[in-house]
Amino acid sequence: MRDDNCIFCKLANGMIPTNSIYEDEDFKVILDADPVSKGHALILPKQHYANIYELDDEVAAKIYPLAKKLATKMTEVLGCDGFNVLQNNGEAAGQTVFHLHMHLIPRFKDAPNNKGLIEFTHPGLTEEEIKEICEKLQ
Repeated sequence: MRDDNCIFCKLANGMIPTNSIYEDEDFKVILDADPVSKGHALILPKQHYANIYELDDEVAAKIYPLAKKLATKMTEVLGCDGFNVLQNNGEAAGQTVFHLHMHLIPRFKDAPNNKGLIEFTHPGLTEEEIKEICEKLQ
């Protein structure tokens, strides 16, 4: 299923021109129009899934092998020193376009924005709180 009102559906399915670096029957991978680093790319499923909760299991099984393949090639070609693979779900997690997508972000040691791209504040949970959460999730 595709969503005619979704910008990423349009990008993934060739309705809007992109700087595409890979394409197969399930995905199109494009360079991000507003990159946080040289080579920042997005893996876009061609079908519409708002987030990981809606993602088809068969498509889910294909996305990480594709991320690995592209990260390996991008590391070789760009000479980056590290790599972020990022996928946000929901507004509280930083998702701004509600079409599942995976960021491939090459990282360079001496880049001015190397620090602070992904920062987390640790809530300082007690051992008891951690155990309680663990029990609920088992």
